[in-house]
Parts: sequence; C-alpha cells; structure tokens
Amino acid sequence: MKKWINYLPTLFVIMIVLSLFFYSSQGSTRTMNYTQFEKIAEDADFGDSRVSISSNIIHVNGTYSRHDEKISYSVIIPYSESNMEWLNETLTDDGGEITVEDPNQSSIWITLLSNILPLVIIGVFFYIMFAKMGGGGSNKAFEFAKSKARVESNVKTRFKDVAGCEEEKEEVKEIIDYLKNPKKFTDMGAHIPKGILMVGPPGTGKTLLAKAVAGEANVPFFSISGSDFVEMFVGTGASRVRDMFKNAQKSAPCIVFIDEIDAVGRQRGAGMGGGNDEREQTLNQLLVEMDGMTDNIGIVVIAATNRPDVLDPALLRSGRFDRRVTVNLPDVKGRKEILEVHARNKKLSTDVSLENLAKRTPGFSGADLANVLNEGAILAVRKKEKQITMNDLDEAIDRVMMGPAKKSKKYTEKDKMLVSYHEAGHAVIGLKLEDADMVQKVTIIPRGEAGGYNLMTPREEKYFHRKSEFIARITGLLGGRTAEELVFGEVSAGAVNDIEQLTKIAKNMVRVYGMSSLGPIQYADPQGNVFLGRDYTQGSSYSDGVADEIDKEVRAIVDECHTQCRKILTENRDLLDLIAKNLFEHETLTNEEINNLMNYGTLDNPETKTETSETPEETSGPEVPPLPKQGVEQKDLDDALNELTKKKS
Repeated sequence: MKKWINYLPTLFVIMIVLSLFFYSSQGSTRTMNYTQFEKIAEDADFGDSRVSISSNIIHVNGTYSRHDEKISYSVIIPYSESNMEWLNETLTDDGGEITVEDPNQSSIWITLLSNILPLVIIGVFFYIMFAKMGGGGSNKAFEFAKSKARVESNVKTRFKDVAGCEEEKEEVKEIIDYLKNPKKFTDMGAHIPKGILMVGPPGTGKTLLAKAVAGEANVPFFSISGSDFVEMFVGTGASRVRDMFKNAQKSAPCIVFIDEIDAVGRQRGAGMGGGNDEREQTLNQLLVEMDGMTDNIGIVVIAATNRPDVLDPALLRSGRFDRRVTVNLPDVKGRKEILEVHARNKKLSTDVSLENLAKRTPGFSGADLANVLNEGAILAVRKKEKQITMNDLDEAIDRVMMGPAKKSKKYTEKDKMLVSYHEAGHAVIGLKLEDADMVQKVTIIPRGEAGGYNLMTPREEKYFHRKSEFIARITGLLGGRTAEELVFGEVSAGAVNDIEQLTKIAKNMVRVYGMSSLGPIQYADPQGNVFLGRDYTQGSSYSDGVADEIDKEVRAIVDECHTQCRKILTENRDLLDLIAKNLFEHETLTNEEINNLMNYGTLDNPETKTETSETPEETSGPEVPPLPKQGVEQKDLDDALNELTKKKS
C-alpha cells in the first residue's frame, strides 16, 4: 500500500498530461451551430458521419472536405422530420455513410469516472502532500515518541564469524542456553542475568559478539544506539525507552542491544552544570524498566561501551547489569583466527602467512586486522595483480599504522642522513638491549607526520610488564635522539613523538606502578573530562612537595635510560654507521637484512649465496666512505656526505 501511495504523484501528473492530450484532440474538432452548418453544407463534401437522435435534438459528428482540407465537425440540429430528410440527403450525397448511435449507449460508470475521478485524484494528491509536510498533526506527535530500535528477526551471524574471544564466548553461552531452553534454569531456581555489559577498546567486536548471541539463539535482535534515546525535548527519551521494552515484551524471548550506552548512562549530577535533564530522565526510565523486568521473562539486555568509568553506579549494580564481559584486544592466536575469518573471500598468494602477519600486528583490534586485509586487497587491485601478496599486506600494515607513504616528499641530503642515523639508533638499541622490542622493519620514507619509523614488536606478548621492560622501552625510544647527539653533536625536532611516549611511560612508572623510591603509592590524578560525567570539584591527590619529588624521579629514570642508551650506541658505533649508510642508500630495511648487517656486515647472508664467477668487487655494491666517530667536526661530516652522494650517483 505504501508503494502505491508513493506512486500517486506520478499518476496524478500522467492524468493531467492525458487530459490535456484529450482536450487538445477535441480542440481540433470544429463545433458549430445549425445556421453555420447549413452554409457549409452548400459546397462541402461530407464523409462518414455519426448521428445520435434524441427526442428534441440530433447530434451529428463527422468529417467534411472543403478546398482540399479535411475538417472534423460537431453540430446539434433541432429534431424534425424535414431536418431528418435534409440531413440524410446532405450527408449521403457525396457517398458518405451514416451511423446511427443510441444516445443512452454510454455507460453511467464511464460518465461518473470521467467527471469524478480527476477530482478524487486531486484530493488524494493534496492529502498526501499535506501529510508529508507534517499535516498529519497528532499522528506525528505520537510517532516522535516511538522507539527507533531496529529489529532483525533472522540474524545470520554465528560464533564462527567471531574470532579471537573464546573466553568471552563462554561467558555468553549460558544466555543462548536459556533463550533456547529456559525451563531447565527455572527448574533449578536460577535467574538468568537481566543485563550483560560488554566493555573493551573500540573495534574488538562487542557488537558482533552480541549479534552472534542472537544468531545462535535464533531470537529477534533489537539494536539501538544510546544517542537514539536523547532528543531536544525533555521526556522523549524516556518515552522511547518505555516503547522499546514494550515491543521487546511482545517479541520475547529476544535480545535488546544498546550500543554506546555511555551516551545515556553517564553519572547523574556530575560534570559542569550538574548534568542534562533529558539524558538523566532517560537514564532513570532505563533503570526503572530494567529493575521492573520480571525474572526469566525472556528479555536479555546487552550493552556495549568503551567508557565504563563514566557510567552511573546505579546502572552497574546487580539486578540490572549483572555481568560484565571484558572484550580485550586479541593475542597472537586470536589475531590469526581473526585474519582467517576475514580472509575467507580474499584471493591470497601462496607466500602469504597469516601466522607471521599476526605476529607483526600486536595491539591491533579485529577492526584493524580487517582493515589491513582490505587495504592489501585494494593495493593488489591498484597494481593489477591477480592475488594479494605479502608485500601488499606489509604495505597495508604501514598504511594502517602511519598512513600512506609520502614518496613525493624529498629530503635534502643532510636531512636524509640525519633521519637515517635517527632510525638506525632505534634499531641498534632493539638489537643490543635484551628486554627491548624486536626490530621488524626500518624505513626513512615519510609516512603521516613521521619522517621515518621503526616497526618494533615485543619478543613475546605479556599481560604484566616488569620494571626492566619499561626501562628498555624508554631506552629504545631515546635511541634516535641519542644517535643524533653522538654523530651530529646536536638534536632535531624529529624525536618529539618519542619524547612524548617515554615521558608518559616514566610518569606511569612513578605515579601509577610504584616503580620508584617513592614506594608503592599511587599519585595519579583522577582521569576523565568533567563534561563526560566527572566532578570538577575533585583535585590533585598529593601535595606540592610530592609533585616535586615525582618530577625528580621521572627525570632520574629518563637520565638513567639516556646514559645507558649512549653507552650502547658508543660501543656499537660501527653497527650504527653500517645500518645508517644502508638506510641512506636503500631507504627501507627488513628484519632479515638488519640481522645480516649485524652478523655478516652485508644485507645478504653469504652462507646462502650461490657461488658465481663474479668478483667480490662486482657483488659487494658501492663502497660507502667512513663517517667521523665523534661527529664534532661538521666539515668532516660534510665531506663524507658529499663523497657518499657521488658514489651513489
């Protein structure tokens, strides 16, 4: 019915066009009176005619020819015997035929339709137009307070489509059992959780997991965002909450999924200005509806958020959200499973190893991994390849982490050498420091805001980190800046991101983890923005004297790491120069090439080379001149740089 209503304006236009065509066709017919017809009949040649005789008049329609022009005519003649005889002679004199029609032959329905139908169409047209412009009045007001939840009756998502969260699946399997067979729970006197709160970083699959629960249980899935409740008018959100739970009761058993619940579930009475009346009324209604739900009624509320710290305590208490499921970032095994799920419809080359790809992507969420495979597929299409290669996926990882390579951006020779030593400094620390992250790739090709970067991954993934590991990470971050100091005698602004990260780690060691002489005391300030549900009356939890001690401890940690970093780079200056020179020449070095440089002094492993008749001079590549060890003489550095440039050209 709604489809036909949408077509009514089009039908209305078509009717107008047809009416105009009909009347235009009638306009070509000449309508005349009896006197005019008598004058024309004197010299006109009449063709076939149609005559309709009633009690008082004779209605004649037909055509006549005059001066080689054929004209349609219509005339009404008074009825009489003499007029009938004259009309018969006149119309048949030139061989024309007369067809007599019954004046009552036309159907009454045709007459009604021709007279009434245009008026009906016009009325319906204007009714629809006014209704679409808001002329519905009270109906629109009632629809405004209706729930905006989207309902899926046949969810196709299953647990096999959700990878990397096996423990989380175990937590929600009881919900599936209950929705399929609630009797065994009621017989045992068990109450199924009314609400499940899924907490975790963005992109970890909270929404997908909730949808998989509905798919496995084969129940309707009500999906709505927390922001869909909140409107400008106070009371609208509360009305939508009531309507949503009312609809859910009609469809029970079912699952109600509220995404980004922090949009409506923030703490009441906190923040600048004391809160928002509309949002707080909506939250109050949600609390009442969940508290008023009868046990085992068949409605399970699943909510998702990545900001559990700002949620109202009344929302998190038992009886509302009874269970919290933390969906963390996947480990290496989970990342491999996620990659296998998203690689189902991808044409991967035989050189692609999803296991190696999983090892190279620590900290990636499920959404990030899906994006890596998608970017790899796009790059393969761009290169007109038939399959996705490992090089495509390697470039895709770089694009997801740092953005596309800015190959058009050109360094000066001095800047290029500085960036080479900066990145080589990071690489040497990663190679020589035991607890530092492993170097996977080093490049001086600019990406995003960075002039170059090191892809470094942990030697093994851990849930708990020791103090030595934090010290090693800070030392690794100082590697680039320290290499600049050692070689060039000055520093650049290229280490700004490194400094930001190491400062954050050092502060957390002192203020959060208790890894300093201040002891196991937490001095961290309350986290959170006052506009996101935090009270602006809270202040610092320590005195000014303690703040001064914290600053000294942070400085001591960074100074200790800086000294250690400088010592390592000084002792391995030959390796630093070798990696920097190869970076200057090749711009990108892989993990295998860096290890070969450390072990053999060349990019290739001489043990795996096939013996050829080529001389060593022909296979060893261009000779790279040595650079000054201390870097204090700018003239020596410039001379070495010029000589290297000549060799390269």
